[in-house]
Amino acid sequence: MNADLRNYVESEIIPRYASFDEAHREDHARTVIEQSLALAEHYDVDRDMVYAIAAFHDTGLCEGRERHHLVSGQIIRQDARLKEWFSPAQIETMAQAAEDHRASSDHEPRSIYGRIVAEADRIIDGETIVRRTIQYGLSHYPELDRKGHWERMCAHLKEKYDYGGYLKLWIPESPNAARLEEFRQNIRKPGWLADLFQRSMASATFHPSTCTTGLAGASPRATSRVTVLEAPGSRVK
Repeated sequence: MNADLRNYVESEIIPRYASFDEAHREDHARTVIEQSLALAEHYDVDRDMVYAIAAFHDTGLCEGRERHHLVSGQIIRQDARLKEWFSPAQIETMAQAAEDHRASSDHEPRSIYGRIVAEADRIIDGETIVRRTIQYGLSHYPELDRKGHWERMCAHLKEKYDYGGYLKLWIPESPNAARLEEFRQNIRKPGWLADLFQRSMASATFHPSTCTTGLAGASPRATSRVTVLEAPGSRVK
């Protein structure tokens, strides 16, 4: 790993995540970096490129959620410092990879770099998924009451992670497929999701987003269109 590149990312790029919603803070960026580098071990790729793409992948949130993947690509293309370590062709590949990482993208990633970072961004861990969904909801939909956050969370989980959801996996060496199946089964267990929601809400901290627009998963109105995943025997007030 290029030491100068690492120093630049640590001092100038990672700190940008401090201004994003709580679901996309520094810990998320570092997790995606770590997972990307682990997946890169299976392929003949440039690890510096993988590292930089992962570090930049959500920087476009500075202009809102809706187009953040495209803005992240623009940020990579316009970053003069990256020219010190990468060729124009490499920078374009990196920009495209950032543009392609979004789970709801309507096309496959255009390169192995895009597949790696997109897969690394699919953090399939039940507690992390629920916590980040709640954190985003608290930041972007503060008008919702507890029941509203429950319904929004359930709508988002069904739309993205359930069978037929829009989440796609790209790297066969990744453990995400098995984790996704486990998560799908867990959200059908009596009380499992309700208990996790209660614990996540109890530990959540409200931070208004500094971004101006955007959606994470379903909006509050989407709950009228998407079946809510209810834990049998549970009631969330």
